[in-house]
Amino acid sequence: MKPLLIADRSIALDKDGFLVDLNDWSMEVATAIAEHENIVLNADHWEILELLRGFYAQFQLSPATRPLVKYTALKLGPEKGNSMHLNRLFNGTPAKLAAKLAGLPKPTNCI
Repeated sequence: MKPLLIADRSIALDKDGFLVDLNDWSMEVATAIAEHENIVLNADHWEILELLRGFYAQFQLSPATRPLVKYTALKLGPEKGNSMHLNRLFNGTPAKLAAKLAGLPKPTNCI
């Protein structure tokens, strides 16, 4: 995939659109990736992205959907930690798309 251009910087992406270097992540990068995915990020998205980045910092992995739902419910409550809410925010692929937007590696069991 061709790199993102953010403020005169070239941000390398892999063939699936994930960051090659996780240190390149910023809110601007997340917004640019979201635009490419036809998503306008709002406060609900940012809340999940921050949660995911915290999960990655703690466990050094990107969660699959089921652990993401459970972790979100644990941290944010059942009204946000459910499949319907996460699918609505992330176009039916919450683990993969949210990890991409959060600047994290692709979850290992996502196609």
